[in-house]
Amino acid sequence: MRVTFVGVGEAFDERLPNTSLLVEGVGADGPRTILLDCGFTAGAAFFGCGALPAALRERGPDAIWISHFHGDHYFGLPYALTRWHEQGRREPLTVYGGEGMAGKLAALVDMAYPNVRGKLTYPLKGVSVADGEAFSLAGLPARTALTGHGAPCLALRLETADGGLYYSGDGAPKAACVELARGCGLVVQEAYGLAAGIPGHGSVAQAIELAREAGAGALAVVHVRREVRREQSGDIRRMLEESGIRAFLPEPGDVFAPAQREAL
Repeated sequence: MRVTFVGVGEAFDERLPNTSLLVEGVGADGPRTILLDCGFTAGAAFFGCGALPAALRERGPDAIWISHFHGDHYFGLPYALTRWHEQGRREPLTVYGGEGMAGKLAALVDMAYPNVRGKLTYPLKGVSVADGEAFSLAGLPARTALTGHGAPCLALRLETADGGLYYSGDGAPKAACVELARGCGLVVQEAYGLAAGIPGHGSVAQAIELAREAGAGALAVVHVRREVRREQSGDIRRMLEESGIRAFLPEPGDVFAPAQREAL
């Protein structure tokens, strides 16, 4: 499993791209690539991410996962989908997400570029996934659980040949999220502030508690409120260092892979 942090920012951070991850993992049918979330600033960040091979940026991932329908998590899709069209992608692309994924995908692309969907160089479809559902995401086993967010948001667990990945999307972790994350090699948790109590969002303290309870191999904290990250990054890193678990605050372009866990 190799995870590239294309973006790590919250919705309105002008310095950091919206949180978005590119996961490379091996399943029963071989290597697969999945993009997790694609917000309005993450689309461009994907193509400018030097940590990703140029060929991968050009052709795009095997599938896309959208955790929920807020702009900083899926409004970058028209940018990315149209650029892959311009670059001549031929392989089918499926975008997975919550209820209504197909309709929301079509409406968003049509709003941005009304004539693009009818002439895409590759087949495109949206697939809806339910809370708690087990399914195959580009050949990798996956499951979901609802988080505590203002809009319905599905946390995702992906299984690869060398470990599991938990990605929260937005929202404080619920009991089902702890079970979903149990034993994962990497937990990626949204943490808007330092302490619990932020409506609709998680915190650094809750992220640490989640990783501990789930017995995670490592924790990455993302989507920190811009002022908190700029003014209190030292406090965040100190909390992570003192947590007793392997934990880090990633920057755009950082890469997590089993062989690199100690370095992070």
